[in-house]
Amino acid sequence: MTRVKICGMTNLEDAQVAVEAGADLVGFIFYEPSPRYVSPETVREIVARLSLAAPEASEAFPLFVGVFVNESVERVRQIVDYCRLDAVQLHGDESPEVVAQFNGLAYKALRPKSPDEADSLIEEFTLSPHLQSPIANHLPALLLDAYHPSLYGGTGHVTDWGMAAKVARRYSIMLAGSLTPANVVEAIRAVEPWGVDVSSGVELSKGKKDHEKVRAFVEAVKG
Repeated sequence: MTRVKICGMTNLEDAQVAVEAGADLVGFIFYEPSPRYVSPETVREIVARLSLAAPEASEAFPLFVGVFVNESVERVRQIVDYCRLDAVQLHGDESPEVVAQFNGLAYKALRPKSPDEADSLIEEFTLSPHLQSPIANHLPALLLDAYHPSLYGGTGHVTDWGMAAKVARRYSIMLAGSLTPANVVEAIRAVEPWGVDVSSGVELSKGKKDHEKVRAFVEAVKG
């Protein structure tokens, strides 16, 4: 079954809808230039409220993921501990050595400009010891997003599905890049990814989710 990550959460109501719809991962962006930035204080409250409502020992309860861009390892760890997050998505220019410092709790987002660059980046990051950690079994090896020269995600561009499909044959990847309820089934058929990641494709406005689109996206993937 293809996993679903609903990202860019900024408030409790949207996060509750994603959880109730059946999202496998819920993402919070801690990159201040992003219009979907959310403070650690807000995320701590959201996670606490949702965790209180979680069924005892439920394996279906989603993972809470913090998204960081070129942040120090120390700061990321502080926020993860403070907010009680389950995993880390490194979406900037972090090295394989930085990813490895999280001992299997982090995965890297890549934004290759071309198939050749994709090959070199993927080889570089998949040699990292973090992929061999048992802790990493519930996370993708990598996330593939659309390239933009200055934006770290939220580009409005679709990732090269042909390139992504070649990578997905070898590694468990999370596919991102302008996915919507209307195109996600086609994307899954073309790429066969481990999971799919959506943010702007299920929004009313930047930072605010359209609840019907969230439900429709999850249903399209899992139905």
